[in-house]
Amino acid sequence: MIVPEPCDLAAVQARRLIGLKSLAPTELLESCIGRIEAVDHAVNAMVARDFDRARVTARAADDAVARGDELPPLHGLPIGIKDLLATEGLRTTSGSLLYRDAIPAADDLLVARLRRAGANVVGKTNTPEFGAGANTRNAVYGATGNPFDPMKSCAGSSGGSAVALATGMVPLCEGSDIAGSLRNPAAFCGVVGFRPSPGMVPAGNRVPGWSGLPVPGPMARTVADTCLLLGSMASDDSCDPLATTIHGRTVRRAGDVYPPAALDLSRLRVAVTPDFGFAPTERLVRDGFAEKVGLFRHVFAAAEEASPDCSGTDEVFEVLRAVIFVAAHADTVRDTPDLVGPNVRANVDEGLRYSTADVARAMTGQTALYRRWQPFFERYDVVLTPAITISPRSWRELYPTEIDGAPTRTYFHWLALAYAVTVVGHPAVSLPVGLDRNGMPFGLQIVGPRGGDALVLRVAAELEALLAGDARTARPVPDIAALKAAPAISRMEGFMGFD
Repeated sequence: MIVPEPCDLAAVQARRLIGLKSLAPTELLESCIGRIEAVDHAVNAMVARDFDRARVTARAADDAVARGDELPPLHGLPIGIKDLLATEGLRTTSGSLLYRDAIPAADDLLVARLRRAGANVVGKTNTPEFGAGANTRNAVYGATGNPFDPMKSCAGSSGGSAVALATGMVPLCEGSDIAGSLRNPAAFCGVVGFRPSPGMVPAGNRVPGWSGLPVPGPMARTVADTCLLLGSMASDDSCDPLATTIHGRTVRRAGDVYPPAALDLSRLRVAVTPDFGFAPTERLVRDGFAEKVGLFRHVFAAAEEASPDCSGTDEVFEVLRAVIFVAAHADTVRDTPDLVGPNVRANVDEGLRYSTADVARAMTGQTALYRRWQPFFERYDVVLTPAITISPRSWRELYPTEIDGAPTRTYFHWLALAYAVTVVGHPAVSLPVGLDRNGMPFGLQIVGPRGGDALVLRVAAELEALLAGDARTARPVPDIAALKAAPAISRMEGFMGFD
């Protein structure tokens, strides 16, 4: 019997062992550091490291266990923070040359919350510049490779987090999502990424604050671990105008999502669609989706080919996304255009071309889409789709310009399966379900009703358990020995920058 290294333990299992005094936080940390040092040269996921302070934190966690203190939910668990959130004293670049030497004086509110919950920040995970795009590469740290083939993309923008999880560098990671930035890399790397309803996890750095498109969320290797992390991220913090609350009452509690309650799948009516009626899903993914779902659709009360009416989603998302980029980055593009990459420039340029009437139409269209989705979820409990439209390609391709020979509309058009959900504000999770025909991870997207975060996670947990025993659908694991022996990704042509 092969005994797993501590870094390969599920977060829930590691936390249980810490509470039982069978695993020391320092032992777990050193195992994670050892894995980072052994494989990160091949994939470039953990780009800024805080090992010295993490060791101090781990020793303090050891002492708390020895004293018999009451331990917080994430006590002693190493975590990676996406390089978009400020970390006190630790380099935070957002993948931008403008911030390549930035050292924040204080933690982002979410980072501070995770530290209070006992998480031990090991380092920062790589991201595209300002999170723009689903190929994790930038001009500060370079490209991040897929753990199943370092020459292929890990998607993004939470790509570094997904790779760190898949390779056992840390058991938990924080990420964020606009067009699938939690779900896309989870699908490409064989881990779990959950996009919560807007406001469930407060965001103190979102611009504009009233937009429900960008949300922070949890990533992990299992659904239970994802729920454990979400329980410490969710709150009613007043910094976020979307964190709707009832004065004097706690609306969001860890117990609402962790542990995920049991669910009888045979009572559920499920809609199944490969494309939401409009997403440019490649044939390989369509066929793989049909094969995967065919293995388990019988467990539901009904699993019918159906989709909510998503007409107009592309146009709505393109405008609303561009508005966010104008709000956040227009001044930067104007004042320092040579220090900004092509994806950010493209979004800002597009946004500046839109009129007030264009924005009004997009907002009206978003409302119409939302209202068309609601009666659909009176007929179905959840919707199943592929998590992403293509199988991983080379990271040298900044974004797919064509899918099955048909040109894409924009650099993010290939993310349509994800942003269809973003536009209407519903929760969704990407669950790993084996490999595709190219031998790369395949992600199943589970989309729930308005406010159905707990339902989505319960369905994911039941499917994860059901499918774990079949090699065709179990979570895939990368070859760590091969990664240890692989050449450094930094030596590869095109590693640094956008060309």
